[in-house]
Amino acid sequence: MMTGSQIREQFLKYFEEHGHTIVASSGLIPKDDPTLLFTNSGMVQFKNCFLGLEDKGYTRAASSQKSVRAGGKHNDLENVGFTARHHTFFEMLGNFSFGDYFKKESISWGWEFLTDKMGLSKEKLWITIYQDDDEAFEIWNKTMGVPAERIVRMGMDSNFWMMGETGPCGPCSEILYDQGPDVGCGRSECSVHCDCDRHLELWNHVFTQFDRDKDGNFNPLPKPNIDTGMGLERLTAVIQGVRSNYDSDLFMPIIRFMEKISGKTYGTNRDSDVSIRVIADHSRAVTFLIGDGCLPSNEGRGYVLRRILRRAARHGKLLGLDKPFLNEVVSVVVEIMKDAYHDLIDKESFIRKVVVNEEQRFIETLDSGLKILGEEVSALKKSGRTIVPGEVVFKLYDTFGFPVDLTADIVKKDGLTLDQDGFEKAMEAQRERARESWKGSGEQAVADSYLKLAARGISTEFIGYRGVTESASRIMAILKKDAEMEGLQEGENAEIFVAETPFYGEKGGQVGDTGVIEGEGFRFEVWETQWPLDNLITHIGKLKQGSLKVGDPVELKVESDVRQAIEAHHSGTHVLNAALRKTLGDHVKQSGSFVNSERLRFDFTHFSRIEESEMDAIETIANDYIRRNAEVDTRVLDREEAMKTGACAVFDEKYGDSVRVVKMGDFSMELCGGTHVNKTGDIGLLKVIGESSVAAGVRRIEAVTGQEAVKYVKAVEAELKKAASMLKVSPMEVSDRLEKIQKHQRDMEKEIEALKAKLASKDLSQLYEKIKEINGVRVLAVSVDTDDVKTLRDVGDKLRDRIQSGIILIGSRAGDKAMLLCLVTKDLTGRYHAGNIIKEIAPIVGGSGGGRPDMAQAGGTKPENLQQALEKLEQII
Repeated sequence: MMTGSQIREQFLKYFEEHGHTIVASSGLIPKDDPTLLFTNSGMVQFKNCFLGLEDKGYTRAASSQKSVRAGGKHNDLENVGFTARHHTFFEMLGNFSFGDYFKKESISWGWEFLTDKMGLSKEKLWITIYQDDDEAFEIWNKTMGVPAERIVRMGMDSNFWMMGETGPCGPCSEILYDQGPDVGCGRSECSVHCDCDRHLELWNHVFTQFDRDKDGNFNPLPKPNIDTGMGLERLTAVIQGVRSNYDSDLFMPIIRFMEKISGKTYGTNRDSDVSIRVIADHSRAVTFLIGDGCLPSNEGRGYVLRRILRRAARHGKLLGLDKPFLNEVVSVVVEIMKDAYHDLIDKESFIRKVVVNEEQRFIETLDSGLKILGEEVSALKKSGRTIVPGEVVFKLYDTFGFPVDLTADIVKKDGLTLDQDGFEKAMEAQRERARESWKGSGEQAVADSYLKLAARGISTEFIGYRGVTESASRIMAILKKDAEMEGLQEGENAEIFVAETPFYGEKGGQVGDTGVIEGEGFRFEVWETQWPLDNLITHIGKLKQGSLKVGDPVELKVESDVRQAIEAHHSGTHVLNAALRKTLGDHVKQSGSFVNSERLRFDFTHFSRIEESEMDAIETIANDYIRRNAEVDTRVLDREEAMKTGACAVFDEKYGDSVRVVKMGDFSMELCGGTHVNKTGDIGLLKVIGESSVAAGVRRIEAVTGQEAVKYVKAVEAELKKAASMLKVSPMEVSDRLEKIQKHQRDMEKEIEALKAKLASKDLSQLYEKIKEINGVRVLAVSVDTDDVKTLRDVGDKLRDRIQSGIILIGSRAGDKAMLLCLVTKDLTGRYHAGNIIKEIAPIVGGSGGGRPDMAQAGGTKPENLQQALEKLEQII
């Protein structure tokens, strides 16, 4: 019996033998596509090829694509665990043609692979086609020999693919596997039209042969395309003869591990089976999402990941697992998938740390949240209501980290639903308050104007490595406001494209170069340089003198002093990364960076604040690496070969087939396409100027190098000298002098507080005489002269000690504010609640408050009503 790994390998091998280029799976975080939250199919990385906007150098491709469908339009999360087929993470096997072969080849290869290579019975395979696709029918029936009665014509909803209202589209043909009459609904009339599981959809072939115009006409494409997709998990289940994807070898090791740690036996209890399947699925999604650079958060992709992770953790609790366990399941996933995805081996330690950190955070809040939800459910059931209010759902989300679908899962067993509209309103209000919300699901899309230039064969070679800052070339194209131009006149802003350039386009966190492009009688000032496509660089700026046109020869000159400063900061990030890993550990992974001529910013994975001693060590090690004056060696390697060297890579960076490996001495080796110094000594000095948190599990260090570091040190030194002069000591004595001043200030503050308390309490005997007895309860409502909350509490404590049994309300004026303190002795808290009393009285002084049964306080903006507030206590009692 073939394993899932062998099936994946056989698929890719088969199509490689049929002239296809085997393309590695792209990351789960899509690039250049703002419409997608996650990569959800094999065609995503080939989208521009299908549109004729990008030439990858091949016209046939095959891949096994990592995919996630959870959140957004494509969301299978709710069904996971309850069905045999739904998953958040899955692999999509696919073969693609960009204007090369078409229906006949796609159909024949699909049929041959399933029947000859995979050994599936031809009699168990059914075919669906679009109702008007006679060409596909002829191929299936006449060429492949499929009986007409097993070829089913279907409508546009199920068998016609469209990218949008207009654009490329075409009919589909799907191969289905008949699992037999004992699977599914069991009805004698069951057919491929039935929604049951008997006729299992295996492999969809999309024949993109039309271009639909705005009038609804389907115009034939000059070069039709092929896009196919087949879920590895489904195919593996069929090949291995099991009825559920979860029973295949892609999931069973995870299920066996869950049996071991939970003590449950899979297949003996429906509820525990659902929980085990949820964990088996979600652990795969969590592993691959974190491995591709996604981290848990409360927005966008990070929130989807948090939902998946916490849903799995919640199901673990249902199995009796009260301690973090999902991080251990990650290792099982890595063991299953490491042969196909080698990068998981190096990332395993980091993924586990992210997961256990999130599990611990969830466990801390889970019990408190469950208590609140339990109380709400009980109240709803008593009142006969069936909808959990939106504000409760929001509180669970906002305060306790409960994803909405987790709350829905928990209350489903009690027959309750959620007030989704109310929750959304509360969420929108929170976003408005924070002035922050998710702005999109992918990077900014590449402008069509750039794609059209690339499609015409216009490209740029970057020749600025190893210090090259000047070169000659020729203008290939000009863009002005996305429109192509033949020429420019003095004063016009535009983008210029040349065949070769020493200008580095902004990429990988390094800003683009600035400088000038000159020719006979003209001078174009370059403000910024961008790299919109791998083989296209644009120079953005203004024609300051003369006129130019496409075809003109030019001289390109980068501002070399600015470039050198940028290179020092970029090389500084590599040195800093090495120092961080040596000091904090190998879990440190770069998650982002920014470098320009003035500073560097480096984001990395770490789960706690960096202590001052650690930061000192990091800075010391970094500068030691710099002083070694090590050679900065750069090599271009095949991506797979580069990964095997152990070079550090950015988690969510998109690497091509060839990558640059930048090595500094024996302490740093990274995949990097940026420009660098020749020797680490050229960095000069690295000085850290800030450290902060930017997201859960992600820290940020800001630093300066070279001349900017010298300027920073001089500025700090000047401030130190200024402080020393003001304190009349030497710079080295400033801290000692400040400590003495601070100690003296603390002593004075203590003395002042003692005097305030003495003054406020000297008339306690007079206050004590104002006690009244109401309904057998001793009541004291008085005002005191203090503007300090601490003093107010001290007075309250002393009065409570003397009264022994009773209720006290103290009021005080602090400028234009009122302060109230209510205390109830322990013997009376069963009858009177200080928090409730203060809530009723606080509005009189224009405020609000609350607290415990024995003590509560409030503040307000109407101190003139203090006496009225004090009198209110007697009415309440």
